[in-house]
Amino acid sequence: MMDLSFLVVVVIVTALVFDFTNGFHDTANAMATSIATGALRPKVAVGLSAVLNLAGAFVSTEVAKTISSGLVDDAKVTVPIIFGGLVGAILWNLTTWYVGLPSSSSHALFGGLIGATWIAAGSGAVNFGTVVQKIVVPAVAAPIVAGVIALLGTYLAYKITQRGRRKTVDDGFRAGQIASASLVSLAHGTGDAQKTMGIITLVLITSGSLAPGSRPPLWVIGSAGLAIALGTYLGGWRIIRTMGKGLTEIESPQGFAAETSSTAVLLASSHLGFPLSTTQVCSGSILGAGLGKRLAEVRWTVAGRMALAWLFTLPAAAVVGALAGRVANSGNAGVAVIAVAAAAAGLGIYVASRRKPVTAGNVNEYPGTSVPVA
Repeated sequence: MMDLSFLVVVVIVTALVFDFTNGFHDTANAMATSIATGALRPKVAVGLSAVLNLAGAFVSTEVAKTISSGLVDDAKVTVPIIFGGLVGAILWNLTTWYVGLPSSSSHALFGGLIGATWIAAGSGAVNFGTVVQKIVVPAVAAPIVAGVIALLGTYLAYKITQRGRRKTVDDGFRAGQIASASLVSLAHGTGDAQKTMGIITLVLITSGSLAPGSRPPLWVIGSAGLAIALGTYLGGWRIIRTMGKGLTEIESPQGFAAETSSTAVLLASSHLGFPLSTTQVCSGSILGAGLGKRLAEVRWTVAGRMALAWLFTLPAAAVVGALAGRVANSGNAGVAVIAVAAAAAGLGIYVASRRKPVTAGNVNEYPGTSVPVA
């Protein structure tokens, strides 16, 4: 027999661990370009981002409602299934963080939840119409839209300021980046913290603690905001390096255009209840900003690796989530086995990362690039 109260606590804690990994995995989305251009010092950037992530968690709950009451049939989902889905998402986040690839934490979460639900409760428990409408289609469209807006913004920024003194222009756009990067952080908290809120709310609904269709309670909103803020403050330096220096050389006008584009797309999607991938939106914006500057270098090899990571995120997290969910669904012993295995795998990835650490001191030193920005 399963002790439901024990499981609920375990899954809520696991959801907050996912939220924490989401924070350090996605810090790059908001702050990579500002760090790369020197608009903000690395430690100041992640601190500012953390505060705004927390504030953003209180802006909206539309995305949380989509996850708690839209993706899967909450009448057929059990607490161990949700636990398995979270394990799949966390392990994929840690793996892609280790190799420095900005994959989607959001799609890792969706993939893990869908895989665990499908295996344990059947395909009928997954609302594939919602998955296509609110995840798959926006996942394809959002980075393209963000990239086109950033491309046009970058072109106009250089066109308008072409007669200005280079230092004056750079200083002006760096100041603007502080505001635009802050807005991305706010948008990130608004969108991504809600995904954990939605999972915890789904757990509470499944366990009978909340009525079906309920919105996240205040304590859920606050705890999710704090978890993602703490993860953000620790800084995902490996992914910040890839997005800030690995994809293209970013100057301050490009950084401002990319961040402004990302903010517009993310805040609009949060208001409409579309759980977009912040990573894909921001990566599309950075790529567009690179293409918008004449003679700028875009590293298509890095872009290709990122695209492959995006392609495999949903199925990879789904497979791990399905296996973890199946074992966890066998009882408390199964939950304990999966928890221990996941903790061991996470610790192994962390230990491996310490061999060649990326820190605030060397984050702008991408292999094969020019002298790092001061």
